[in-house]
Amino acid sequence: MLDLNAIRSHFPALATGTVFLDNPGGTQIARMSLQRLTDYLTGCNANHGGAFRTSRDSDAVVDEARAAVADFLGAACPEEIVFGQNMTSLTLHISRSIARMLHPGEEIVVTRLDHDANIAPWMRIAEDCGCMLRWLDFDPQDCRWTVEALEAQLTEKTRLVALGYASNAVGTINPVAEAVRAAHRAGALTFIDAVQYAPHGPIDVQALDCDFLAVSAYKFFGPHTGILYGKLDLLRQLPAYKVRPAGNEPPHKFETGTQSFESIAGVHGALQYLESLGGEPSAGISRRERLEAAMHAIREYEFGLSRTLLEGLGATPGVRIRGVTDIGRLEQRVPTVAFTLEGRTPRQVAAELGQRAINVWDGNYYALEVMEWLGLEGQGGMVRVGAVHYNTLEEIERFLDAVRSL
Repeated sequence: MLDLNAIRSHFPALATGTVFLDNPGGTQIARMSLQRLTDYLTGCNANHGGAFRTSRDSDAVVDEARAAVADFLGAACPEEIVFGQNMTSLTLHISRSIARMLHPGEEIVVTRLDHDANIAPWMRIAEDCGCMLRWLDFDPQDCRWTVEALEAQLTEKTRLVALGYASNAVGTINPVAEAVRAAHRAGALTFIDAVQYAPHGPIDVQALDCDFLAVSAYKFFGPHTGILYGKLDLLRQLPAYKVRPAGNEPPHKFETGTQSFESIAGVHGALQYLESLGGEPSAGISRRERLEAAMHAIREYEFGLSRTLLEGLGATPGVRIRGVTDIGRLEQRVPTVAFTLEGRTPRQVAAELGQRAINVWDGNYYALEVMEWLGLEGQGGMVRVGAVHYNTLEEIERFLDAVRSL
């Protein structure tokens, strides 16, 4: 069981009284993350690779954070973890390297359910390399795609399949493990955007057997930093677009320029916070096991938030929810719910909720293909409400009361 009072005490922003349901766009920062960030800037603020104490200490901070992220994602070693400005920048960067492996006439599969950061980079390299882009559509009724539909898009020419772990728009959790196996049977590499799933459940890249996976720390209670996992052999094989003095071994070969070392320190702090939810440290229990336990506990708690959101919005006149709405299928979604309200534009709903100190998003949230496929892009998209484990049922009810009053 999660102790909500204790959890909320870790987040200074929650004391303001604002209801933060804008979490799919970025969560509030945990106090441990903030402290790590501050400690770095005041104690060892220096560039990489120097022969003096603060530089050595700075490098140690980054190494510790990299090892923590490897445990969070279930990577085989810290060298498989690449830090960068954000998921979008990292994806654009690695896509350019992957493009060197592609040839005219080969194929890339993307889905209409993804954030554009996992579509546009592959569109660009398809254009550059003369490859064909194949689209995996989703069912507009429940906003899900199937592995069978994916297999229909795979051919002997498929070289890369880009998938989302969970939709940032409608909350769908996709069958990524089965999809990775299908892609590998076709001889294709896989790239998983796990940004929206990471705050809601455990990730195990080795169990998934994905080739690449990206997350963003500001979606799991840390600072604005992106993280890319890649299988070590692939990171070694791929050419990197970098300045010449930079190292030739992963992960440094893909970390262009000077990193935001203070933010990387903050990533470690966010993971320390999550680890603390997995129980007290004890002999024989690894950091990976504690992080897994924490994410399972978060997942269980959030089922209740999803249930209350779906039932409350579903009973509100004029509301139409897109995505999985069956309470018996909560395991197929995260507590991110998108809806429209008859008689009001999404921006009007978001603005009126904002006046009541309830933060929600409206528009397309960079899920352009989702809105176009549903025919909503020209109508202002949808209202998106996204809960995480620091939200309470009382906050959800406050939100629902406000929607009913509209």
